[in-house]
Order: sequence, then structure tokens, then C-alpha cells
Amino acid sequence: MIARFEELDWQPTRMGDLTLRRRTEPATGDLIYEVKLGDEYLMSSLFTVAEEELATFGLVATPEVDLDVLVGGLGLGYTAVAALRDERVRSLAVIDALPAVIGWHERQLLPVSGELVGDPRTTLVHDDFFAVVRRAPGARYHVILLDVDHSPRHQLDPTHADLYTADGLVALTRHLHPGGVFALWSDDPPDDEFMAVLGAVFDLPAAHIVDFDNPLTGGTSSNTVYVGISPR
Repeated sequence: MIARFEELDWQPTRMGDLTLRRRTEPATGDLIYEVKLGDEYLMSSLFTVAEEELATFGLVATPEVDLDVLVGGLGLGYTAVAALRDERVRSLAVIDALPAVIGWHERQLLPVSGELVGDPRTTLVHDDFFAVVRRAPGARYHVILLDVDHSPRHQLDPTHADLYTADGLVALTRHLHPGGVFALWSDDPPDDEFMAVLGAVFDLPAAHIVDFDNPLTGGTSSNTVYVGISPR
């Protein structure tokens, strides 16, 4: 029997103290894993539907086979593992700026860590996704999935802001094959201004609302998954 709250790891970072903790959910007795950065809650295993749907919407948008996929933001691993469950994926690179997060999965501290690191298609990369996008492209991908910031308007770090501009998205397209897919998770409702920017760079821009049960409120919560197709 574990204590209601158990700190599994704590690391100082340039963006604040990073904490991984495990707790029991009183209503169900389930083990819940939570990540905090400073005073902000980043993610919880209580809510993974939209993270998994990020992979689903991104992958379903391409008819290609033998997919090379890039995930920006490792987190609890649910987006990456959902992508691996698509048999068309031949390689999955996951970039995270925080080495501690990669270490959690390498130590298999999280529920999906074994499935993630045990798959030979997976490569975990310590790097800054936003800096990678600014660089000249090396490898190109069929799908890029991004889940780092809370939303295009609410970034964890101000250095991320340029990605959500037209110039930033054009830079991202250079890392995609023609016709490749970019999909982005957001905690906010669909943003008309960002949709206009997305549509100026990508074909077939879409904002999918993902509803899920929220046991903390007893109601329904929503996230958004944006999807765009790079021009051929």
C-alpha cells in the first residue's frame, strides 16, 4: 500500500522544478501519475484521451505506409505509444528537452514505459524540439506530433512562441515530406487566429475537439487537436 502521494523523482530545470509523483485516486483506488513544472501541472495519467487522439488524428490524415514519425514532447508517453500501435509506423523519434523525462521512461517508472522503450522502432532524443525545427532539416518525417505547450497562446517557455507564427510553421514544413502531417495538442478551445495561421501554411487545416470524462469535476472536459497537411 503506497502513501496517497509518493514523489518518484524531482529535478531542477531552467524552467522550474520538475516533479513526478504518484498518487491514489480516492474514487477508484487507481494509481495516477502526475507531472508538475514549478507550480504548473503539466500532465496526468488521469487524462490521456486527447494525448492518444493526437496520434490518431495525425496518423489517420496520411495514406502513406512505412511512416517515419517525430513526436515533440515525451511526457507520460501516451502519444508516442498510441503512434506505435499503428502498424504502418516504421520509426518513431521522440524529442524531449528534459533529460529527466527520458530517464523516467528508461527506468520504466511510468505505466507505458515498457511498451515504449521496449519497441525497437523507438528512439528517445534529448533536444529542444523548437530549436530542431529552426535548424536545417536532416531527416524528414511523414508525421510530426507536438504536445509541449499548453496551447499556441500559452507556452511553457517564451522561446517557443515563434513556432506558432507563419514563419515558424514554414520552418516546420521543411522537416516533413511533401504531403506530410503536422498535428498539435492544445488545452484550449479552437483558436480562430491560430487556425488562420495554420491555414496559411498547411492544406486542409482542421481543429478537432476531443471530449473526455473528467472524474475530478464529474463532467466533461475538452482539448483540441489541430491538423494540417504540408503542401506537395
